Amino acid sequence: MESPYKGRTGLKRVWNALFYSFDGLAAAFRHEDAFRQEIGLACILIPTALYLPLALPLKCLMIASVMAVLVVELLNSGIEAVTDRISLEDHALAKRAKDLGSAAVLLSVANVCVVWAMALL
Repeated sequence: MESPYKGRTGLKRVWNALFYSFDGLAAAFRHEDAFRQEIGLACILIPTALYLPLALPLKCLMIASVMAVLVVELLNSGIEAVTDRISLEDHALAKRAKDLGSAAVLLSVANVCVVWAMALL
């Protein structure tokens, strides 16, 4: 069955998508501890990157690496929500899906560490 929202096009679709995105950010902030923690770090790291006396491309890379963590965390939270919606029972595939999402978050955090270390050294 196809989504009834797929038929919308043009500005109406863009307008709706904007508010769906706001709803998703609000849900993540309300329900996901990790997302709140990462937002807190982003609120420190992004202004720090802007303040540091570095070339603009380095600042952009530093900020992009932080934003990537937030994006990956949102995707991971979506995977976890869908997995839990399907079933709350222990299942090897559900565990794998959640572990893979968690690994993606870990790699994005490691990326922040590498990018910032290289930019600051």
